Amino acid sequence: MFIQRLEETKASFWKFLLIPILFFALMGYNFWVTISSPVDTTTAMNQMIDMIGSTTTLFIILLPLVLGFWILLVYGILALKLPATKQFTGRHKIDWSRIGFSFLIWSLVIVVSVLVEYFLAPDHFIVQFDFSTFWPFLIVALLMIPFQTSFEELMFRGHLTQSIGYFSKRRLLALIIPSVLFGLMHIANPEVEKLGYGILAYYIGSGFFFAIMTLADEGIELALGTHAANNLIGALLISADWTAFNVPSVLKDVSEPSFGLDALLPLLVVYPLILYVFSKKYQWKNTKQKLFGSTDNDAF
Repeated sequence: MFIQRLEETKASFWKFLLIPILFFALMGYNFWVTISSPVDTTTAMNQMIDMIGSTTTLFIILLPLVLGFWILLVYGILALKLPATKQFTGRHKIDWSRIGFSFLIWSLVIVVSVLVEYFLAPDHFIVQFDFSTFWPFLIVALLMIPFQTSFEELMFRGHLTQSIGYFSKRRLLALIIPSVLFGLMHIANPEVEKLGYGILAYYIGSGFFFAIMTLADEGIELALGTHAANNLIGALLISADWTAFNVPSVLKDVSEPSFGLDALLPLLVVYPLILYVFSKKYQWKNTKQKLFGSTDNDAF
């Protein structure tokens, strides 16, 4: 079982919290700098893009998170005494087919949603595809975005979920705490500055989405594939000046953004539907116990 993997480590709880605490300290500092700066985040990012280009800007933004993935993975092996497999799954080995299937399913969701938006309101978009700028962006995106999303999954759905669940003996805490923290991690994003703090409901809801599939499936493979598809395919297809990924994607959204019920549609409709698909394909059982029960009763 995923949480019970920690039975084989003698590491204390604080060792599991060390990197998350350092990470959130950096996030807190970044948020303080953001709200204290006379220049808004979008303007600052556009100025950076004007100086060094969008692809180089993306590389610089992603590099700390890519390095963070390897640091967290090695830290888990050396300091927490958890082999790589046990940091990712409760199975005997990482199930790559789960990663591939979830990546495919969520890629289809992204493609369909972008096409629907485009055909419903084509005046909201411009086609900006330029092969000369797209191919270097494509390389950076393919090489770095999956590691960026894997870092977030390994920390929130991996180390935090495992350690909180194991040491507290309460799966509910392992569901709630990492999900809320995952949402708050995005507080300094330009989307939040543009749309307001209400958009954090979407990020926190996404955290619960990833957490539910992790706990119910006893591993982070499904979350790895889904999260990678969300960021990678989304970035390749569409961008906007006010988003964290202001990149030379195929389409550019030039509409005036607003936060409304449509922004919560994935939480209310798409997320439950995807969880239902996963539950049927992977035959989840005892889901209530896996999400809300005590780890002392882990026997599925």
